Amino acid sequence: MQALPDWMVPPRPEGWFAEDLDHLPEAPRHTELIDGALVFRLTPQRAWHSRAVTALTAALMARAPGGVEVAREMTTRLDARTRLEPDVLVTTAPYEADLTCFALEEILLVIEVASLESAHRDSTVKLRKYAEAGIPHYWYVEDEDGAPVVHVYELDEPTRAYAPTGIFRGSLQRLVPFEIDLDLDKLVPQRGD
Repeated sequence: MQALPDWMVPPRPEGWFAEDLDHLPEAPRHTELIDGALVFRLTPQRAWHSRAVTALTAALMARAPGGVEVAREMTTRLDARTRLEPDVLVTTAPYEADLTCFALEEILLVIEVASLESAHRDSTVKLRKYAEAGIPHYWYVEDEDGAPVVHVYELDEPTRAYAPTGIFRGSLQRLVPFEIDLDLDKLVPQRGD
């Protein structure tokens, strides 16, 4: 067994902190931090995942009202020891070229598109973490025979837990965090479409 590279050794006994990610240039792209532990994407993403993330980002950008920005694959600090990178996020933060992390109070919606490697984390761990952090809306997107299925959650403030508000196939219509009307079947066209 080979020794770990020096950069993989936590700088303190309690593990990593959210700010540490900005000082780890050797870490693989899309490295996240959950409860002080580094989490790496170990497998290549499928084309379906990439297409779904790009299509959702573009569709939401086209519908976002003034003062609302849509970003993909940008981190947000949930607490001192957790920094996640949702596939898509909707924020009130103005665009800044050098920004590496969004503040919690600026996040309106986070979207995770499931992959084989991330499905469990996205549907359980991240669902709980985003809710505990107070992010108002969470979407979890799955591949169902090539078509996106969107599980939509809204934060119940008193319990700091998400309440499911629907599972959408074919189309998705929402009034929050802003008016959204998506034709899900056109987001990731099937072969020959």
